[in-house]
Amino acid sequence: MIARGNARGLVFVDDADRRRFVDLLTSVVERFGWVVYAYCLMGNHYHLVLETPRANLSGGMRQLNGCYAQYFNRRQSRCGHVFQARFRSILVETDSYLLTVCRYVVLNPVRARLCSRPDGWLWSSYRGTADIEKGEMFLAVDSLLAHFARRRKQAAARYRAFVAAGLGEPLDEQILGERLGEEEFLRDRFGCAFLPEVPRVQIEPLPPALERLFGGTDPAPIATAYREHGYTLREIAEYLGCHYSTVSRKLREQEGRVRECKT
Repeated sequence: MIARGNARGLVFVDDADRRRFVDLLTSVVERFGWVVYAYCLMGNHYHLVLETPRANLSGGMRQLNGCYAQYFNRRQSRCGHVFQARFRSILVETDSYLLTVCRYVVLNPVRARLCSRPDGWLWSSYRGTADIEKGEMFLAVDSLLAHFARRRKQAAARYRAFVAAGLGEPLDEQILGERLGEEEFLRDRFGCAFLPEVPRVQIEPLPPALERLFGGTDPAPIATAYREHGYTLREIAEYLGCHYSTVSRKLREQEGRVRECKT
């Protein structure tokens, strides 16, 4: 997944901006249940390699880019769009191409000549995955390293070697496409090996209407609408006809009850 700055402008001016983005990403991953395998924050764009078990990519990206844009505009005393149109998503067949895409992402700073080695760039997932330092809490390090070896130390060493091997290889143009996978995978997923355009609803189903969520037997409809389907507090408040602060309070109450039921 790639999101670029509007008119090729910067989206990260300095490390304070990048730290703020990582903090926001942490909260979005927790809220939407994403699994993040790799990331890299550049100057005018960023990359994410993630899995969305709940098929809620659009809702999560709206939250992530929207909140960051508000922060960025306040800090820079500006207004208007921060990101260029909609983010670009590339469908990846996990088992066959995940490692290649993750390597591509962490090698971006090297190819951009911002550093000579991937461990020289502090704002990517490389150092955490390579066991050089502790990675961000949201990073699925163990899941990615499991592709290399059972023991973490050996797996990290093989991961470092795998990434290093990519330094001398030409950029794989296939990664820049819309879908990355074998014909069988694309056929099983979409009913056709090569489609000119994948209908978005097949990847990101529309969330159920609030009328349906609140009209059923769900004991925590606010938490379900907010956490699982990406509705904002303001959207829920408008539906319920109350202030969003009231919805925020009820959300905390419902989440507390859900946690109690799980323990």
